[in-house]
Amino acid sequence: MPALDYLDLFLFSLSRAFCTPIAVFVQIQGCVICLTLALGWVLAAYVRNRETKRIKDSMQNGNSFSFLCHSIDELDHSCQVNLPRVSVVMPLKGFGEHNLHNWRSQITSLYGGPVEFLFVVESTEDPAYHAVSRLISDFEDGVDTKVIIAGLSTTCSQKIHNQLVGVEKMHKDSKYVLFLDDDVRLHPGSIGALTTEMEKNPEIFIQTGYPLDLPSGSLGSYCIYEYHMPCSMGFATGGKTFFLWGGCMMMHADDFRLDRYGVVSGLRDGGYSDDMTLAAIAGAHKRLITSPPVAVFPHPLASDLSLPRYWNYLRKQTFVLESYTTKVNWIMNRALFTVHCYLSWGFVAPYLMGMIHIAAALRVYIKGYSLEETTYTCGGLYLVSFLAICTFVELLSMWNLTRIEVQLCNILSPEVPQLSLASYNWCLVFIAMVVDNFLYPVSAMRSHFSQSINWSGIRYYLKDGKISKIVRTKDKGPVFTDLGGKHLYGKKGAPPKISFLSSVARTFAQWCQPKKFDN
Repeated sequence: MPALDYLDLFLFSLSRAFCTPIAVFVQIQGCVICLTLALGWVLAAYVRNRETKRIKDSMQNGNSFSFLCHSIDELDHSCQVNLPRVSVVMPLKGFGEHNLHNWRSQITSLYGGPVEFLFVVESTEDPAYHAVSRLISDFEDGVDTKVIIAGLSTTCSQKIHNQLVGVEKMHKDSKYVLFLDDDVRLHPGSIGALTTEMEKNPEIFIQTGYPLDLPSGSLGSYCIYEYHMPCSMGFATGGKTFFLWGGCMMMHADDFRLDRYGVVSGLRDGGYSDDMTLAAIAGAHKRLITSPPVAVFPHPLASDLSLPRYWNYLRKQTFVLESYTTKVNWIMNRALFTVHCYLSWGFVAPYLMGMIHIAAALRVYIKGYSLEETTYTCGGLYLVSFLAICTFVELLSMWNLTRIEVQLCNILSPEVPQLSLASYNWCLVFIAMVVDNFLYPVSAMRSHFSQSINWSGIRYYLKDGKISKIVRTKDKGPVFTDLGGKHLYGKKGAPPKISFLSSVARTFAQWCQPKKFDN
């Protein structure tokens, strides 16, 4: 038998170390995480699939409009004239490849009651202003739409500022206000479905939904898809939930008019994240948040969504945990921060260990070493096999939930080209799972130590969980937003492109010396 060389000794030593009780625990823990995620997606798929079957059964029983309402009697004129007024507030920033389609889906809703659409932009220099103005001119006579200039925010994030200005301008008779992001693609019956639930249960504080990401093919887009999928479990309850997505939130208009529970002051006075702030208020006052099973919306991602743009998006998501409204909210955010970081690296570690086990086994096979010299390699392969099975189960359940949500979206929007799973690359999904879970703790720790973030060309600084300083520098902001590939600026002031390696290098430097870059 050939003698072991230094590389082989190193591999076999690592493989042996990864068979110790602690290392085995880490690898089994990774398998448990996979199976837990799989179970969560199975339950979420059950809720979505139950709604799909309900709509299909209703169609077979003669209700051709079941994608709009549960009973065809709800379409009678006597019911439609009594529907409450809804104000739809859409804070805009920049213009990208999917915005026109998304906006059209929002303003062409088949809601039978009075409804107004308020597009809120920072200024007329925003590319979104000219794009949405042209769109509105096409629907001038048929839809109640307005473009509102909000001006610059001074005490909260620009998005929250736009939302609050939209609320101030909404119709005095509006009973509900629906906040939508510009990357939300509504179904014809979405506004009606949300309103119906609010009417059925006046105790509902906020109704929300969740996006179904449609990856464009780049690794960055698959990382976004993978990042959102675990969160989808909390929104696929078919009812009460503790989660809230800022892309779709329906609330009582009077809650804002009267500043109930401090919703206006809580957002206005240092608010960074609209959904995290409102979720904290709901928890503090024990108010109800629900997510109906039909509230899942197609979310096409930018065709050129790169890794730097994914990283910027991840930074914004982890930075949210640094904002808080109360001491309890701070404790919950810290707990979520710790658990998420632990589970993310706990998910990645078994795959790194598995690569060592496989490399050691290949060296045994290629060089013909005796089994006595490589006893631990076989044990490592058993762990790798178990991990592979658990990973397959996890990916299968993720595929199944995505398949069912695609079917539900197709049923809810029968008039548009049908979505398909054919474009999903499941090898890239697996790679994205490892990349995203590895980078999440890095991003979270970077956010924790910097206490500042660049969001769409605006740098926000936090102090005691609230925005304390806002700096606007067009020449230093990104050209595009992260998910939709939207142009943030006109031809003037567009910053130069930077490479991914330059972005990572700058991020590392900021992490080590945050004051040097953030002031």
